[in-house]
Amino acid sequence: MAKESMKARQAKREKLAIKYKAKREELKKAGDYVALSLLPRNSSKVRLRNRCKLTGRPRGYIRQFGLSRITFREMALNGKIPGLRKASW
Repeated sequence: MAKESMKARQAKREKLAIKYKAKREELKKAGDYVALSLLPRNSSKVRLRNRCKLTGRPRGYIRQFGLSRITFREMALNGKIPGLRKASW
């Protein structure tokens, strides 16, 4: 499980990225990189990191489900992900 401070930091970055998205696009189009550099650094979309929705784990992220590989496996084996079964042949 990720530290609560890391989850909070990620949430803050997501909010800032949404807030400044239009302004960043406008400044990029205009080519005004000085004004772009004056915006908060955490408002950049590049600073976001994919994290598991349940545990906050940053590594082993499965994008389609929004979960880490460990959480995904636990939920799949317990039958908590609809339409998903362990393969056997």
